[in-house]
Amino acid sequence: MFVPLYDQNPLENIRFQFVTLALIVTNVVVFVFFQTDLIAPANMQATTSFAVVPIELLREGLFGVHVAEGKHNLIPIAERWTLITYMFLHGNWAHLIGNMLFLWVFGDNVEDALGHFRFLIFYLLCGIAAALAHSWLLPNSTLPLIGASGATSGVVAAYLMLHPRVRVWVLILYRIPVPINAGYVLGLWVAWQILNAFISHGDNVAWWAHIGGMTTGAFLVLVMRRPGVYLFDRPPKQPA
Repeated sequence: MFVPLYDQNPLENIRFQFVTLALIVTNVVVFVFFQTDLIAPANMQATTSFAVVPIELLREGLFGVHVAEGKHNLIPIAERWTLITYMFLHGNWAHLIGNMLFLWVFGDNVEDALGHFRFLIFYLLCGIAAALAHSWLLPNSTLPLIGASGATSGVVAAYLMLHPRVRVWVLILYRIPVPINAGYVLGLWVAWQILNAFISHGDNVAWWAHIGGMTTGAFLVLVMRRPGVYLFDRPPKQPA
């Protein structure tokens, strides 16, 4: 649809987006060391074992003490922990780079609005909510869910709530650089996720995970942002 390049939105409360960078580095390291053959043979057992499999997660439950038995559980891990591990795994380079671009372009300003620690919690909660939404709406699915898309969708929703007027440079059709207001381009992106969730069947994109992450991100930014951080790029109106 489009590729974000950068935004014209300087940081105001933090000196550098350390958590955003740490999340990107962690995702890249996990992918290079465990999911490609660049360093060592790809460990597909780790990829499938640490993914969220809805039918196994719901069968075991969030508080189950046993490892669910299934073809994807070649490495023992309680299913509840896959709600975190899955978001650091990716299917291929394009999947990884796309998610990390969204996180790099939009994550710094959300981290700026929340603070370092709260942004980390925010990111993880968005990813967890995304996996739960996907699992509850597709309870019989046996396909492993991996990727940071749900968490980054929460970041996008928070950015849209905070900075809809900021100019964002994006690649349209993957080749034409254009500056567009964040409210337009990210609003269109949100609408695209919702549309596909209802009309797409049988593809490999977890649209409901995106929506779960977006919804969670939009709510959490309301309650987790720093005091004095305004929504929609504007302070509240003062009474006359």
